[in-house]
Amino acid sequence: MRNVTIVHVAEKARVSVKTVSRVVNNEPTVTPQLRERVQAAIDQLGYAPNIAARRLGGSRSFLIVAFNDRRLTLENWRSDRGNNWIDRMQYGAMLRCDVHGYHLLCELIDLESDQLARRVQHVLSSLRPDGVILTPPNCEDPTVLEALKRAQVPFVRMGSAAAGPGARVRMDDHAAARQLTEHLVGLGHHRIGFVTGSARFLASRAREDGYRQALAAAGLPVDETLLVPGDFTFEGGVSAAEALLSRPDRPTAILAGNDETALAVMHVARRLDIAIPNALSLATFDDTPSVRLSLPPLTTVRQPVAEMAAQAVDLLVAAAAKDGKLSRADHLLPFELALRASTAPPP
Repeated sequence: MRNVTIVHVAEKARVSVKTVSRVVNNEPTVTPQLRERVQAAIDQLGYAPNIAARRLGGSRSFLIVAFNDRRLTLENWRSDRGNNWIDRMQYGAMLRCDVHGYHLLCELIDLESDQLARRVQHVLSSLRPDGVILTPPNCEDPTVLEALKRAQVPFVRMGSAAAGPGARVRMDDHAAARQLTEHLVGLGHHRIGFVTGSARFLASRAREDGYRQALAAAGLPVDETLLVPGDFTFEGGVSAAEALLSRPDRPTAILAGNDETALAVMHVARRLDIAIPNALSLATFDDTPSVRLSLPPLTTVRQPVAEMAAQAVDLLVAAAAKDGKLSRADHLLPFELALRASTAPPP
């Protein structure tokens, strides 16, 4: 037994190493007869190409890098809460990379570091990826975007509604919040609290705008005291829920910025003996397993995170095959409103 290399395949098929690489990469510049001969040698020898061998046939690295937010990711890991959003992103991107014969590598970057530009440049120069997936809030950071433009690396911004460079793959956060609020209004709620998301994420602003628009369309005033800032964490959700639920004119429904915030609202409501949904309706965003298994299960918006990540990979792989040319198209994926037992008419 021996480790079969691309050289062995080339010798077996009586072709150059570059020709074998072109066949492995499915390049169109190989004749059918030659392709068949090389493939037969690959099958006979049991050859499995590595990235270095594949690069011999062209400039592609067959590597896609995802930049994730260091602060929030590490906070969730250290607290053992996990990162469901990141998990779903990796699930969608990794499986799609596998289909294309690509590899996915995730990097954490600190947007508050004074070495941010240097860090991004180091990753790009050392790995030479064919493309980059930017997750929130990295997808809206001007330093990150400028570093990628300067390096001429194609990138896709996931979850960003902001105009700018690169392609975008997202859901409509404004419409999602509007529909959730309309659902609560339709049940008869007039006092609807909103624990907003972190100001670091533009989606938080879009969701607040959707909430405001739904209330205005229903002819309901926006009570600014019912909008309490959150930060997408359980601790922030507890503080916001205490502020909303301890007041004598508390809201009959609360819209939470994400599932972790919603779970915090549930904990505070239970401590204050406020039953969900009999005395308080609760709706949220994300649809993580925790809110599907909670008692009661929560009404929520399911974000198509895995689907967005898969499409981001498709766009980057297609761009790599076209000399890195990536359109600035805005790809909008549908969200799903899951109506569950946490919302009901007000008492």
